[in-house]
Amino acid sequence: MIYTDQQLVKKIRKMIVDFEDEVVEFKEARTNYSFKDIGKYFSALGNEANIRGLKEAWLIFGVTNNKEIVGSAYRQDGNLQHLKKEIVGGTNERATFMEIYELIMDGHRIVAFQIPPATRGIPTTWNGAAYAREDESTCPLPMDKVDLIRSQVGIDWSKEIVEGATFEDLDPEAVSYARKLFIRKQNASKKSTDMLLKMSDIEMLNKAGILIKGRITNTALILLGKEESSYLFDGFIPRITWTLYNGNGTVKAYEHFDMPLLLAVDKVYSKIRNEKYRYIAGQQTLFPDETYQYEADVVKEVLNNCIAHSNYQLRGKINLEEFEDRLVFINEGNFIPETVEKTLEEGYKPPYYRNTFLCKAMVNLYMIDTNSMGIPMMYQIQKEKCFPLPTYDLSDPNRVKVSLYGKILDKNYTQLLHANADLDLSTVFLLDKVQKKEVISKESFAQLKKRKLVEGRYPNIYVSYKVANIVGQQTEYVRNKGLKNDVYKQLIINALDTMGRASAGELKEVLSGSLSAVLSDKQQSKKVSNILQAMKREGIADVDGVGHAARWYLKK
Repeated sequence: MIYTDQQLVKKIRKMIVDFEDEVVEFKEARTNYSFKDIGKYFSALGNEANIRGLKEAWLIFGVTNNKEIVGSAYRQDGNLQHLKKEIVGGTNERATFMEIYELIMDGHRIVAFQIPPATRGIPTTWNGAAYAREDESTCPLPMDKVDLIRSQVGIDWSKEIVEGATFEDLDPEAVSYARKLFIRKQNASKKSTDMLLKMSDIEMLNKAGILIKGRITNTALILLGKEESSYLFDGFIPRITWTLYNGNGTVKAYEHFDMPLLLAVDKVYSKIRNEKYRYIAGQQTLFPDETYQYEADVVKEVLNNCIAHSNYQLRGKINLEEFEDRLVFINEGNFIPETVEKTLEEGYKPPYYRNTFLCKAMVNLYMIDTNSMGIPMMYQIQKEKCFPLPTYDLSDPNRVKVSLYGKILDKNYTQLLHANADLDLSTVFLLDKVQKKEVISKESFAQLKKRKLVEGRYPNIYVSYKVANIVGQQTEYVRNKGLKNDVYKQLIINALDTMGRASAGELKEVLSGSLSAVLSDKQQSKKVSNILQAMKREGIADVDGVGHAARWYLKK
């Protein structure tokens, strides 16, 4: 749960009045606090929260052990949120804070760290050691608590029975649609469906792995539950929020889609502005291809994966943000494969599923594929369209962000795919990163360069002449590669012969358009400076003055 300042102030006051227990720690931390000790408390409080079945634990700066609010100046320089990334380096499971809050209480600045419970079956560790609470400090996690957490292996939140829920809490339309999808799935598997048609709804949902002996599971509520039954989740609402942005980044419209999420997917998809997009994929034609910006299969695959793999215990929601040229999908929970490259490896299987029961139910309803083919399938569809591949942003260890592009970014890349349909997905993935100007590893660069697919000096690389020649983009290639230094020197000589004296900035302007397009403005300035210094050493030119007053001239 994400708290407003008002909600959190109320919560902290309640924690102060009640008592300091094993899942709440107050520290004065008036100016600073040991990063190592923060890591220990992250481990200890997260483990204690797991054992008690709680959704969160708290480390609070600016409150003394005597419960006096004194305030804290810890990281008041604006570098507070960076601690989320710093803490990841010392924890297992790439765990980090759910949120870090700054708020004012009684005129004092308070810093509150919201800590997630340890993952079921896996104690949270800090620098390889697991900790627990002991009085006012931390201690190694006792073996009885280690065993208690490890005994949770195999426990699946999505499989848990929702106490107090009945079949009346399920949406009739969603139940009917689930029946239809499950029978369709059985038909595809060439299994007899005559018996299924005679089953009651409860029997059918038991068979589909949505109910357990007629009892309502978390999976049943998420996929089929009535909107008004969300109270059964104790304040947490499974939700997809669609937001439409204007070109300047302001919000134009938004809408929430609550349970049942089985029906919400199509409703969300219907909100997307999926316009026809015209582009020339091949170099040998003047007739453009025409396609929709977004393939329905790809959009629904990403959205259904958000539903299947969200960490619902973080109590977040799924966001779909629509911009003019792309869709961005955001869901809570770490990316289990850790890297996209792993999912492209032949025969890859994830080490585990976060919501095994939910995933199996969604497979039975034709919503997802658990054979680890989802990401390769999406990549293949985008590749065949010659469109950019979906981009996975995994910079936040507790969140996955996927960008799906609705237009081409680089004509060379698009025409390369059109001319080389047999390129494997791993190579396409690397070339896609190059077209997006993302840094690839030196090893990957070496592989592409060996095949003459890229050129340039690492990390400023670009499409090679071989590819440029294939796609008829020789001019673009020259812009990326730049000219030889002897040509630049002659251009500078001609300029100084006309101008007499000129600054390095003025000479850079003279060379603009001929300098390599893959270099940044700062790198282009450095390139001109290096050429001028070489001309000075060779006795061709010299300079008067320093800094901004420096003026270059030709030597007699």
